[in-house]
Amino acid sequence: MNILVVDIGGTHIKFRTQKHRVPVKFDSGPKMTPKMMMAQLLEATSDWDYERVSLGFPAPVIHNRILHEPYNLGSGWVKFDFEQAFSGKPTRIVNDAALQALGSYRKGRMLFLGLGTGLGSAMVADGIVQPMELAHLPWKKGRTYEDYLGAAGLKRHGKKKWTKNVVEVTDSLRQALEADSIVLGGGNAPLVDPLPKGATLGANENAFKGGFLLWKSDKGFS
Repeated sequence: MNILVVDIGGTHIKFRTQKHRVPVKFDSGPKMTPKMMMAQLLEATSDWDYERVSLGFPAPVIHNRILHEPYNLGSGWVKFDFEQAFSGKPTRIVNDAALQALGSYRKGRMLFLGLGTGLGSAMVADGIVQPMELAHLPWKKGRTYEDYLGAAGLKRHGKKKWTKNVVEVTDSLRQALEADSIVLGGGNAPLVDPLPKGATLGANENAFKGGFLLWKSDKGFS
């Protein structure tokens, strides 16, 4: 069974199957709609042979259904029929942070934070993935966690102050959620130096691993 995994981000759309060692990508951004994405994706994969699809999406997803429009992309995602767009191929949609968390998990209680255009979050406890929406909770001065830890916060505060905020938030969440370990993923995670206590760097490749695992069993998600 060959699976196409699509990691949908606010800056790039990345995708590959088990048969591809290196993901292919194209730009996304605040004007990207699902129709625009599918047009580019289907063109890029026109000669690919795959039977099933996993989508990691940057917004809340429950039971294969996107709950609201993403903050960092265009509109039209909530009611879009991806399975029909993929010519009836079975398609599973999960939150993008949860997908990478599934691929990053080893044991115990693991907190995943995705530091990219926005802020992704998920918890894995004893192999069960729980998608979380911490990004838009208020933190300081009327701003949210994402305002400080997302790409806009990095640009606004600079790397040194941004790193301090990442460490502070990560330490606080680790204690509050009683996490045994923390994985920092996303495109900006390698900029965090020093790493927070108990944290390790994830890899974007883990999103694809999670997408392949998604078809192994339904037991990985709560």
